[in-house]
Amino acid sequence: MRHKPVVVGIDGSPAAAVAIEWGAVEAATLRSPLHLVHAVKSGGSPGQAGDIVYKGVAQARGLEPGIVIDSRIERGSPSVALVKASGDAAVVVIGSRGLGTLIGGLVGSTGLDLAANARCPVVVVRPDLGATAAVRVVIGYDGSPASDTALAFGLDYARRHDLAVRVVAAQPEGTELHRITEDELREAVHARGGSDAELIQITGHPAEHILRLSGDARLIVIGARGRGGFAGMLIGSVSQTVLHHAGCPVAIIPAAATGG
Repeated sequence: MRHKPVVVGIDGSPAAAVAIEWGAVEAATLRSPLHLVHAVKSGGSPGQAGDIVYKGVAQARGLEPGIVIDSRIERGSPSVALVKASGDAAVVVIGSRGLGTLIGGLVGSTGLDLAANARCPVVVVRPDLGATAAVRVVIGYDGSPASDTALAFGLDYARRHDLAVRVVAAQPEGTELHRITEDELREAVHARGGSDAELIQITGHPAEHILRLSGDARLIVIGARGRGGFAGMLIGSVSQTVLHHAGCPVAIIPAAATGG
């Protein structure tokens, strides 16, 4: 059976090197090929692009000698190249710095574009994370199609990496809109094989609780926009806040990755 590739956006930055490391490990556990994609804007140096790709492939091969590695150089913006690649990918991985101009913090324009438009899960990793005891996956759940996909993605990742799972359903204060009951949360998690997952229902700002409860997480998984998001917003305030402040890699499930 053909496995979809793990796609990593690279640009020669330290952030991209961390993304290559994360992607290579994930490709190995998925038994998938690793595809490294470097985008060259008009006027960019072909020689420099080739050097970036060569070094990226060498790094990945040194980390996981058994995986199949492919690489390509695309003309245009990183966002366009990676959104295109996402249509045939298991996951797209990028560093939180590099690959474009920073917007309002740690996550660049490429990361926000991908979180809004990619057709598969997007993982954003940071190059400046300290060594912490990472023992679990934290998943944000609100009953939306994106959070259902987040559940499936997070539980699968936890199984392959032998990690505990914590599912957080946070209800904003002062509203009953879109409230998830205890039975609904348990049913959704158990239906995806997460019978051992820790389930937390709490009132307050979802992003604040997800961040607070992820101090020992290896990965946070959330939808790009939940049921409470405004129509037309492709990435909501919760996912933006988590992307900017998380102390571990964050997997975002774009609406397009759920058929939405």
